[in-house]
Amino acid sequence: MVRLFKHYVPHAVLLLGLIDLVLLLVANNLAWTMRANQIGMDQGLLIDRMPTIGGIAVVTLTAMIAVGVFGPEALRSMRFAGARLLVAVSLAVLGLAFLDFLLPGHTYWRSILLYAMGFSIVFLMLNRLVVGGILGNSAFRRRVLVLGAGARAKRIVDLAERPESGFAVVGAVSMGAANPAVEQAIPRAAIEDLQRHVANLGASEVVLALEERRNALPLKDLLRIKTLGVHVNDFSSFLERETGRVDLDTLNPSWLIFSDGFSSSRMLSSAVKRVFDITVSLLLLALTLPVIALFAAAVKLDSPGPAFFRQTRIGLYGQPFTLIKLRSMRTDAEKDGAQWAQKADPRVTRVGRIIRKLRIDELPQIWCVLKGEMSFVGPRPEVPQFVEDLESQLPYYAERHMVKPGITGWAQINYPYGASIADSRHKLEYDLYYAKNYTPFLDLLILLQTLRVILWPEGAR
Repeated sequence: MVRLFKHYVPHAVLLLGLIDLVLLLVANNLAWTMRANQIGMDQGLLIDRMPTIGGIAVVTLTAMIAVGVFGPEALRSMRFAGARLLVAVSLAVLGLAFLDFLLPGHTYWRSILLYAMGFSIVFLMLNRLVVGGILGNSAFRRRVLVLGAGARAKRIVDLAERPESGFAVVGAVSMGAANPAVEQAIPRAAIEDLQRHVANLGASEVVLALEERRNALPLKDLLRIKTLGVHVNDFSSFLERETGRVDLDTLNPSWLIFSDGFSSSRMLSSAVKRVFDITVSLLLLALTLPVIALFAAAVKLDSPGPAFFRQTRIGLYGQPFTLIKLRSMRTDAEKDGAQWAQKADPRVTRVGRIIRKLRIDELPQIWCVLKGEMSFVGPRPEVPQFVEDLESQLPYYAERHMVKPGITGWAQINYPYGASIADSRHKLEYDLYYAKNYTPFLDLLILLQTLRVILWPEGAR
């Protein structure tokens, strides 16, 4: 994987994205040329139209990221790829066509956009057919050797067997496990020269997956492997990179302290984040105020009670604040205390089902963002009762409050809605990854991917 601004991007995804960008430029230039020939216009120099065709390509690529075109299913399912590509290219073209309508003659010709749409979909699908065929043979998967044969090593082997995995396990070495969980593991005593064994397998990375590291670290072996130019990684860091979450089962305080993350540069990131929050919240409040007012009236007409729902939540550094949303449940929904939302929850009103489905009930939270109590991106804030329960049952739960809560977040785009302790545990792993690695780049990625969650709801309640 390639690390961009502290976030890992698989080599295959990066390669696919770069080829897509080139193909979009070719498709847009071809559309320009075809339209110019139709109306008998001089095509001019390529460099003169590069800002136009480049702008179309960048907007289209951004839309592709937003709707999840580069997700794990992107190369495994042509039906998935085709549907997402069609939505992404259509959104980009419609957006640019609307811009041309607002600023005629100064932006993009709608006729060129129509041609570009057709060429882009064809070229991008062909790219997935070709690159997908190559990736099917694991040409871009990293070759990993696992040191260990216990439960941790088995987890890595199982993870490698997933179709979307970016690595392949080329071998495992048992370092003395009594009951090895990886049957194909070779005992360390049977390998005369581990450094040569690594070279013979062509491994590009060695992962230390020992169950008990005390007095068991093969320091001489690891040093020789490192000097061979092979990357050596520990189990927790490897899982964090491959899954985009912090694994609670193997997490310990020393790893959090000494691993990369929580850097001092986040002071600048926080300043950039706050400027973005203020600017965008002011703009969105101005644009969505009529929508909020319309549905607030609908809520009032649909069921007795206030249009807005206010509730105490836990924010940055564990400080309470008042969250505001459009009311989607009956006023007596929490007469017996705070409860998890359930599937087909009977407490939800008729209008409430609609605004929850469309995420319109979340819009008033923009006011909390403007006030500085929330951000657009961050862990979802929970009610005090849930926080007390979860802190007593889940390790490191308090650490998620080291960043400001958000309307959307890394857990929201990677894990469907959860209504149990087990679900909260899984979401906490994603929240800890965000708290440890957040940058403006990761925030932008989450904001773009939120569009995918809205278009293809996964468990909204």
